[in-house]
Amino acid sequence: MSERILRIAVLVSGGGTNLQAIIDAIQSGEIRGTQIAAVISNSRKAYALKRAEKAGIPAICLEPLRYPSRQQFNEALKNTLDELGVDLIVLAGCLLTIPPELIRAYENRIINIHPSLIPSFCGKGFYGLRVHEAALARGVKVSGATVHFVNRGLDEGPIILQKAVEVKDGDTPETLQKRIMEQAEWKLLPQVIDLIAAGRVKLENGRVRIEAEEGEL
Repeated sequence: MSERILRIAVLVSGGGTNLQAIIDAIQSGEIRGTQIAAVISNSRKAYALKRAEKAGIPAICLEPLRYPSRQQFNEALKNTLDELGVDLIVLAGCLLTIPPELIRAYENRIINIHPSLIPSFCGKGFYGLRVHEAALARGVKVSGATVHFVNRGLDEGPIILQKAVEVKDGDTPETLQKRIMEQAEWKLLPQVIDLIAAGRVKLENGRVRIEAEEGEL
C-alpha cells in the first residue's frame, strides 16, 4: 500500500526564494511524501510564478483588484484551494491578508514563515526589510526566523520551529535579510513541511509538539 502524499499549495507575492527552497528540497528528497499542487500569487509580476512554471508546477495568479469586491476575491481563493484538494497551505513570502473563512476552513492547515524570532518584530507592519530594519534599530544580537500555524491573529499562531541567526557588526537590513534567508528560512520551511508530511507535528492545547521519528531515542 503506497504512503499518502501531502498535497500543498504555496502562496507567494514576490520573488519566491522560499518557494525555490521547497522545490529544491522536494527534488533532493529532503522533503518526503510531498507534492506541490499549485503555486498561487496575488501578483502577476511575481517571479515566483516563473519558478513554478520552470519546475512544471501549476502557476495561478489571482489578483484582488480584478474582482468586484474583496469578498469575491476571498471566495475565489478558497474555491481554488478547495478544487486543488490541498492538505496544507504554505505562505512563503505571501503579503495577502488571509481571510477568516479560509482560516476556519483550513484550521491548523496553514503555515507561515516570518523573518524574526516571534514574538519579536512581528505583527502589523512587520514584513520584508522592515523586520530587519527594526531589529537593527533595536540593537539585537540575535535574530532569525519562525514557522508557525496561521490563526486569526497576525503572526500569533502556534510556533512550530524557530532558528536563531547571529546579527553581526556592520549589518545592514539587506545583509541581515540575506543571512536569515540562507541560514534559517530556506532550512526551516522545508524541515517543517517534511515533519508535517510525516505526521510528526502535533497541536496540544495551543502548543506544538514534534514527535520523534520512528527509530529515534
